[in-house]
Amino acid sequence: MPGSSNVTLLVELEHGATTALAIYKPARGERPLWDFPPGLWKRELAAYLLSEALGWGCVPPTVAREGPYGAGALQLFVEADFERHYFSLLEEPAHHAQLQRICVFDLVANNADRKAGHCLLDAAGAIWAIDNGLCFHVEPKLRTVIWEFGGAAIPPALLDDLRRLVKAGPPEPLAALLAPGEPKALLARARAVVKAGEFPAEAGGHRYPWPLV
Repeated sequence: MPGSSNVTLLVELEHGATTALAIYKPARGERPLWDFPPGLWKRELAAYLLSEALGWGCVPPTVAREGPYGAGALQLFVEADFERHYFSLLEEPAHHAQLQRICVFDLVANNADRKAGHCLLDAAGAIWAIDNGLCFHVEPKLRTVIWEFGGAAIPPALLDDLRRLVKAGPPEPLAALLAPGEPKALLARARAVVKAGEFPAEAGGHRYPWPLV
């Protein structure tokens, strides 16, 4: 996939007569980072498991696979209009509920790189959050383009889902993918979001990723 900072491959899946496209991110193609441990592909899988644990279904189905270039994440490819992104979707109020859900997801996951182009609208009207490898760090690293809801109340249903996660704890398969201390930090962020009850604001522009799209 052009423009990717790490090796990101578009692959075709076959199961009998059924075919599909997927994104394959092998560990071998990751660029080392000073602040995240190796194995960003595991965080892609952890993001999917968090989305499923919350019942939000905002991350495309993602599994671990041993591919041609070794172990990595395999994520269902989203057929989308790639000219659309967060800023253009925001112009339509019908999309706001889904964008707010992704916003809360990123707050809890501590997403350090939510660019506008990481929000994809499919033909059925669902908005998917992709490229979630820079998540779950124990230190505050939130960088996102989603700040337009700052000061508004978080929908009660989303808060109820977070309370359920806090009560049950992160599922073991999710916790096993994270570094020591990260599952505890995940729950602490969920509690903080519930306690605040509203979307945070960003007035200084310091927590935007670059490039924005």
